[in-house]
Amino acid sequence: MERTDSELVELARKGNKEAFRELFERYQRKVMSIALGMVNNPEDAMEIVQDTFVKAYENLEGFKGESSFYTWLFRITVNRAIDVRRYQRRNPTVGLQEEFGIPESEEPYDEFLGDEEGKTDPVRQAESREIGARVAEAIAELTPYHRAVILLREIEGLSYEEISRVMQCSKGTVMSRLHYARKKLQSKLKDLL
Repeated sequence: MERTDSELVELARKGNKEAFRELFERYQRKVMSIALGMVNNPEDAMEIVQDTFVKAYENLEGFKGESSFYTWLFRITVNRAIDVRRYQRRNPTVGLQEEFGIPESEEPYDEFLGDEEGKTDPVRQAESREIGARVAEAIAELTPYHRAVILLREIEGLSYEEISRVMQCSKGTVMSRLHYARKKLQSKLKDLL
């Protein structure tokens, strides 16, 4: 029988590292998906995942259980991703790929953007990649708060209430941000719709 998040958190608080490992395995992909969507860079996203779980582990005693562990963990992820985006804006860098013309590996994205049916048809696969790249680019151009609300709602499927807890704002603010984020995406992607 699978243990609940609450049971695992209690065990982890008592020093059971296997319990925290189980939480990590349960949420690693979802945290990576949010981080990758927020920063649009696999290396930064992996660092955010690592930082998120380290911070969660170090602060388990501070987790009050007022929201679900999942919501608390996503809040840490979103905050860390916003910090990384701020740092990137203040300290722009040129990656090795750009500087030396080395093509970027698509491997880190494959498991998040892969389409099982499209993998057998090269034309469909190319079209899917192009559409995926356009959508990712449009999402990357959103403000961090609009990006977060789109990812939490459309990718992770969280309810408005869950998003309001993750983002620490009212349900009305979530709905407003989601509305404006969708309008911006529709405007940027109108030729695909």
